[in-house]
Amino acid sequence: MPARIVLVRHGETSWSATGRHTGRTDVPLTDEGRAMARALGERLGRAPWNGLPDATVYTSPLSRARDTAELAGFGDRAIDRPELLEWDYGQYEGRTGAEIRATDQPGWLIWRDGVPGGEKLSEVCARVDGFLAELNERHGVPEPGTTTMNCADCEVVVFAHGHLLRILTARWLGLAPEYAQRFKLGTAALSVLSWEYGLPAVEIWNDHSHLDRL
Repeated sequence: MPARIVLVRHGETSWSATGRHTGRTDVPLTDEGRAMARALGERLGRAPWNGLPDATVYTSPLSRARDTAELAGFGDRAIDRPELLEWDYGQYEGRTGAEIRATDQPGWLIWRDGVPGGEKLSEVCARVDGFLAELNERHGVPEPGTTTMNCADCEVVVFAHGHLLRILTARWLGLAPEYAQRFKLGTAALSVLSWEYGLPAVEIWNDHSHLDRL
C-alpha cells in the first residue's frame, strides 16, 4: 500500500445538503460546494502538504468528485477510476433515510439491510478491495517497525464519495465493510490513512477546519 492516502469527500450538492442518497445520479456541486472545494485546495497548497506534488491522484468519474478535484487544484492530474463510484442505491436513489424508514422499511439501515435494485455492500467492497490491491502492487508495504516508506510516489489522493470512502477506510484497516457505519464523514472533509509501526492506521479523520471561514 502507499505510505499515505489522502481522502477527500466531494463538496456539497443539493442532495447531500438534504440527506438524499446520491449514488450514480450526477448531481453537481452547489455554490457552497464549490467554495468548499476551493478552501480545501488552499489548505492542501500550504505546508505541510505543499500541493502534494509527487502524489498520484484518483477521482470518481462523477462530476461532484471530479469538480472538487479540479477546484482544489488537482484536476490536471486526476485519473478517473470507476471503482471509486458511489454505492448504487437502486430504488432508494434520491431518497432520505427517514423517508425509507417511514414508507418502506421501518428501522432500515443500509449497512445491514442493503438497497433493492442496487449494489450489495459486498459488491461495493469488492470494488474497493480491487483498487487497494492495485495500490499494494504498485507501492508495496512498509517494513515492520516503520511508519512510512521512502519513495517518490508513495502518496495517493482520492476524491470520491461518503459511503465509498468509509468502506475504503474499513478495508484499509482490515475490517469488515459493515464497520464503515462507524466512520462519519462530512462533505469536503479531509482524512488521511497511513501506518503505525507496520500496521494500517487512521492519521486524520473527517477534518473540515478549512471550512470554518466559509
